[in-house]
Amino acid sequence: MLGVAGENVRVLVEGSLAALVGSVDSRRFGPESLTGNLEDLDWLADKARIHDAVIAAVAASGPVVPLRLATLFSSDDGVRQLLRHRGDEFRRALDAVTGRTEWGVKAYVDPESLADTLSAQHGQGAGEITQRGQSAGSAYLLRRRAQLAARESAESTATAWSRQIHAQLREVCAASRLHPAQDPRLTGRKDWMILNAAYLVDQERTEPFHALVQQFTEWQEGLNVELTGPWPPYSFAAAPGDRHD
Repeated sequence: MLGVAGENVRVLVEGSLAALVGSVDSRRFGPESLTGNLEDLDWLADKARIHDAVIAAVAASGPVVPLRLATLFSSDDGVRQLLRHRGDEFRRALDAVTGRTEWGVKAYVDPESLADTLSAQHGQGAGEITQRGQSAGSAYLLRRRAQLAARESAESTATAWSRQIHAQLREVCAASRLHPAQDPRLTGRKDWMILNAAYLVDQERTEPFHALVQQFTEWQEGLNVELTGPWPPYSFAAAPGDRHD
């Protein structure tokens, strides 16, 4: 297995714990070089992909506590020292994810479509406002008011949907984490991301969890729900001391 610099990944054992490490050139991965490299999105994406592949390979055979990309130690002794001093924390983190897998759920709505639907349901479509006996300015203000009301209604409805989805998914998982909505520039989508969450699911409850997510894909018109995974437990394996030089 190769690491982020094309190096062989090796195992360091300390007591009942083992760490996968790779030796890299300090000129390429030292603090000064990293400052620039971490701002290079192509470099970062490539290294993140390799880092994730190593973690996923380990997670396929047993529980793992992922450390952050570019976690640095000056020597193998630094890694062993971390495992000795924080061993109890690592073991608790491993216990928390054993027999469980992380799944991601994202939910989106098209704000314009949802606003139009809600307006039609209440007979308040902006295009239906009569202009008879009204000045052009008054008609414009009425249309604008209706558009703003529809937008607010759409935001309120989307928030309610998000809370309902999350509340029900929490019932069939061991733990959950809500993440901030992603920037549309990252998702490549124009619609609203109303839910970005991770769920830690017991392996024996994977099918019920998937079935519930599938129900939500057909739950409301204009709602799009995406399931991703399985992932290593990035959101739940809180690693002690995840950055050391």
